[in-house]
Amino acid sequence: MNFLKKIKPFDYLIILIILIALLVGFLTFSGKRATSSNQIEATTNIEMEIYIRGVTLTSNKPLFEVGDETFITIRNVPYTKLKITDVKSSKRKTILPSINPKKPYILVNDESAPYQYDYLVKVADSAKITKDGDAVVGGNKVKIGLPITLEGAKYRINGVVSNIEVSPEPTDKVHEDLDKHTKINQDVQ
Repeated sequence: MNFLKKIKPFDYLIILIILIALLVGFLTFSGKRATSSNQIEATTNIEMEIYIRGVTLTSNKPLFEVGDETFITIRNVPYTKLKITDVKSSKRKTILPSINPKKPYILVNDESAPYQYDYLVKVADSAKITKDGDAVVGGNKVKIGLPITLEGAKYRINGVVSNIEVSPEPTDKVHEDLDKHTKINQDVQ
């Protein structure tokens, strides 16, 4: 009884926190509580289109080349180098009125900004797909509108994810016959 009199209210709080942590650990280990790693269904290849608007470029050399690698930063967290699979660029455009009633405007190059270009860069990567169908790259769910920075030897440019194409075939698919034969071969005594 003297032992219980020496325990302070703060000690009860510490004991309660330890018991809650043990309960959460037990529920996670037994499978009753889902963790983030349990949400991943498959790993597959994806292609992300990154839209970059208003790049000022006075050089005649192309900024991005198909087959080159560019370093990706997602939400200010460095990720990895990814291969560029497609590049589309165009000069900055402006709208002018037209006298044709069927087409009331025309689209022309903006001569007030002769060195400004818009780019659409497509990069390929491997991503984890969640049960909701979201692609997870570098610990981030990749969605349209996500800010991404592309960095190379001569550039560092901010863009936005404008499209995500997920490969329909997962890359971590297990072949059952191969798996069965591997297990049989490992049972050597």
